Amino acid sequence: MTKPNRIIPVLLSAILFISASYGQTEKERIESYINTYKDLAISEMQRTGVPAAITLAQGILETGGGQSDLAALAYNHFGIKCKAEWTGETISHTDDAKDECFRKYSCVQDSYKDHSDFLNSRPCYAFLFKLAPTDYEGWAKGLKKAGYATNPAYAQKLIALIVENHLQNYTLAALNYQSPHEEMLANVKSDMILNETDLAKPATLKVSEEKTKKVLYPVNTVFNINELKVIYAETGTSLFAVANNYSISLKKLLDYNDLAEETDILNAPQLIYLEKKSKKGNKDIHIVEANETLHDISQEEGIQLTTIFEYNGLQKGMEPAMGEKIYLKFPAPSSPRLAAAANYNTVSSM
Repeated sequence: MTKPNRIIPVLLSAILFISASYGQTEKERIESYINTYKDLAISEMQRTGVPAAITLAQGILETGGGQSDLAALAYNHFGIKCKAEWTGETISHTDDAKDECFRKYSCVQDSYKDHSDFLNSRPCYAFLFKLAPTDYEGWAKGLKKAGYATNPAYAQKLIALIVENHLQNYTLAALNYQSPHEEMLANVKSDMILNETDLAKPATLKVSEEKTKKVLYPVNTVFNINELKVIYAETGTSLFAVANNYSISLKKLLDYNDLAEETDILNAPQLIYLEKKSKKGNKDIHIVEANETLHDISQEEGIQLTTIFEYNGLQKGMEPAMGEKIYLKFPAPSSPRLAAAANYNTVSSM
């Protein structure tokens, strides 16, 4: 059976987009751009890890909502210049200087793919992939710092586009789903409450009465937390298989993740570290969420469980109450209230 050609639908969408964009307001052009290319941004994030929100914001900014000459004549949506390694077609365009050499593509899909590969392959952008994919501010400022654009307001422009057009939803959609479908965005919108503070952190989602928080991570991909290599393993994953896949002994893998010796098949999804966790977190404190254990916090923050006990004056078997501060970089001024004590006080006051 011949595989369907994914380029044809993208080309048709691009043609329809260009035809419909004339006479539109700026807001309408941006909305049309997002609707046309959101699936490309999502699929590229799943392929390479470049956040969909960043990709869409850059595409909107670089093309003026799809109106630029580079987009119309060369399908170049990200203003990528030729560079020494480029062997494809080119086009001359005046940008920072007159008649500069820019890359020319055969379709928009190739432009999106090349943009992802450009960021993923150049050393100056490597530090970006250590950031959380939901940290759009870090990515925007990092792109400017690495020299992607000369405009001093480039990062602020990207951030404004992401916030004003709710582009973070597409990053969340890419993290939470294996393939881009229209229904995913509806699920994200109905189940998540986003604000400007939450957008820069891994998103939370109410999933059940047993566990009220679900942090969204890339699936089947090695990424970094606290500068440590980690994967997100789903329910039913064999840790023996994970250990073999990454050439780690099962004993070490269990030790890295503070798991019992007999653990193999996971009965719930969780982060699995591929190296020993750090003795310090990358932030000062963690606020305890509902139903969150110290082991959960240790995994989410990439910090050794024994260090959490030591810094916070706790012992094995003790669990902090919801809303308490857990110190990750230095000793706490006092131990947190315990969950059992908090429950007792609640009952006594009724």
